[in-house]
Amino acid sequence: MTTPGEEMHALVERLYPLCRSITGDGVRATLDIVGEYIPLQVHEVPTGTRVLDWTVPQEWNIRDAYVADASGRRVVDFAASSLHVLGYSVPVAATLPLSELRGHLHTLPEHPSWVPYRTSYYTPEWGFCLAQETLDALPDGDYEVRIDSTLADGHLTYAEHVVPGEVADEVIVSCHVCHPSLANDNLAGVAVAVHLARELAERTPYHTYRFVFAPGTIGAITWLARNAERIDRVKHGLVLACAGDRGRLTYKRSRRGDAEIDRVMRYVLETSGRPHHIKEFTPYGYDERQYCSPGFDLGVGSLSRTPYAGYPEYHTSADNPDFVSPEAMEGTLAVCREAFAVLDRDRRYLNLSPYGEPQLGRRGLYDSLGGRSDAKQAQMAMLWVLSLSDGEHGLLDVAERAGLPFDTVADAADALRAAGLIKA
Repeated sequence: MTTPGEEMHALVERLYPLCRSITGDGVRATLDIVGEYIPLQVHEVPTGTRVLDWTVPQEWNIRDAYVADASGRRVVDFAASSLHVLGYSVPVAATLPLSELRGHLHTLPEHPSWVPYRTSYYTPEWGFCLAQETLDALPDGDYEVRIDSTLADGHLTYAEHVVPGEVADEVIVSCHVCHPSLANDNLAGVAVAVHLARELAERTPYHTYRFVFAPGTIGAITWLARNAERIDRVKHGLVLACAGDRGRLTYKRSRRGDAEIDRVMRYVLETSGRPHHIKEFTPYGYDERQYCSPGFDLGVGSLSRTPYAGYPEYHTSADNPDFVSPEAMEGTLAVCREAFAVLDRDRRYLNLSPYGEPQLGRRGLYDSLGGRSDAKQAQMAMLWVLSLSDGEHGLLDVAERAGLPFDTVADAADALRAAGLIKA
């Protein structure tokens, strides 16, 4: 029987070969595969559509690309890896001397066996990415250069998956799906989101959960532009990225810094005992900066393991399926699961018997604890919930102030509410 981590890793391996960009058939193929795991509503937004201060660009697709030597041998081949082509390269068919070709070649001299990931989204350009050791081995001479790509009016594609909750208030989980063969950035994030969505669908959560799979920056901006009138439903959010490397967990606060998701993530990470780091917000990074832009100012943070650009393999061919581990993705999933459980159960209650301590014994509340191994904690949780159920404090406040596990406090609140002693 496979573990959740193994299932997520298998999805990463399946998606890895696809050539993704901010538009095009690679994104559609990616979403087609994700759609086999969870139902998706796919949106196509035409080229030229104004989205906030941006415009949906032309759609880019590529069929083949290579650099071939005089014998016809492909020394750089898109078929071997989608990283070999500069993203959004315009088409080209030419024969060039190596001296002229070098200006269109990108390498990583500090990591001579790795291929870098480079793009040119909004400037017409063409180029290839290759290992420095491959470049060093090329003799002078003429090389055939071919990029069989198209830039034409088309669409930007993104998708949503919604898990209905008891209330319409939403938690958004956002992942970028624009990078080609990069496992940690961000196929691991996509895989964690897919598994999380499937887990949430097994029950009816309190909040409605909306999963957004969109190209980075322009995709999130497009989603915001198309949902501006209903954005007030979004109460919490989390951007998932770089979710599968072996580094410690990193949470980046929302722009507000004190949003409920910030409190919940800090609490879950600190009480879990997992190695972690909490960063303050900066207006650079992934799509949290779009959701947190001052006009929207949503309570959206970002969860990753090692942050972007924080590991040598970032944006290189070394960010492959071997770089991410099932155990790391399971750890990221567990934190998301625990955080959303707190978000869903955190309520403010009002004590309906606030004058003196109500008699719990005659209501059978003490008897109900008899079989619990944590009966003493559960009893104290009831007393703390009664004490702080003043309409001003939530259950997370209770857990933090009392130094008790959140689940114990939430269970106590459920028992007290069932006994008619508190109400939401």
